[in-house]
Amino acid sequence: MDNPFGQHFLGIEGLSPHHIESLLDRADNYALLNRSRKTPRTLLRERTLITLFFENSTRTRTSFELAGKRLGADVINMSVSTSSVSKGETLLDTAYTLNAMRADLLVIRHSHSGAPALLAQKVDASVINAGDGMHEHPTQALLDALTIRRHYGTLSGLTVAICGDILHSRVARSNILLLNTMGCKVRVIGPPTLLPLTITKMGATPYYSMDEGIKDVDVIMMLRMQKERMQAGLVPSSREYFRFFGLDRRRLNLAKPGALVMHPGPLNRGVEIDSNVADDPAQSVIQEQVEMGVAVRMAVLEKFSQIKAQP
Repeated sequence: MDNPFGQHFLGIEGLSPHHIESLLDRADNYALLNRSRKTPRTLLRERTLITLFFENSTRTRTSFELAGKRLGADVINMSVSTSSVSKGETLLDTAYTLNAMRADLLVIRHSHSGAPALLAQKVDASVINAGDGMHEHPTQALLDALTIRRHYGTLSGLTVAICGDILHSRVARSNILLLNTMGCKVRVIGPPTLLPLTITKMGATPYYSMDEGIKDVDVIMMLRMQKERMQAGLVPSSREYFRFFGLDRRRLNLAKPGALVMHPGPLNRGVEIDSNVADDPAQSVIQEQVEMGVAVRMAVLEKFSQIKAQP
């Protein structure tokens, strides 16, 4: 498979349906191997993967770590709080240091949009974007797509509702890009204060009523309220937010029968989703999303380790 971004994986934007399907096919194969515990543990032997997370994360960081180890890479998790970054070292100085150690893959999460792209210009290693500011979270979109495809067999023609804090969500942006590319109809649902003004230009149809927005959809993606990125006053209160935009059983019944319930985590139970819905094994695929995350990241690490720049 050719790669439109060359050495680095910075976002979904620009990927063709062919590129996305190829990554999903490879990830699907890894999902089967993970379940059978027959992963190719020597595939990335003698390759070094460094995770560099400037924001807290449990599932994404652990998922990348597991993916790297299951392929046989040497995995180093760099703790920003105990590194030279805490002593005032800049992002670029950190990158230069890691580059001098001849790492093969750098997985970075950063609160500023564009930080992975900046690193990609300065290092020899392949840079993988694990979430940057409000820009993109490409591996999350891929694992969401893989989860949906495994249930419906295709993405084309499905109607997907993305609900909640769209404004601050890199997950929403990457998913809108991917789902549109693959032929889905995308709705976004939330209060006007949490929907970008330019959302229609991205190819998503806005809804300001949860009841209207999820009617007859195939997939419901709930998003976390990102209070750490909000200015005061965007929503009246968590209680009021759940009343108008939370997903409960009554609202779930407005979607198509058997509609999938998704959430990238971490969950705010009782704020954006009711526990009875989140934990319903008949429709909730939240835990399957976590499982597919490891498989997708194995596919991405395999792909981008193969095109590492030569010294």
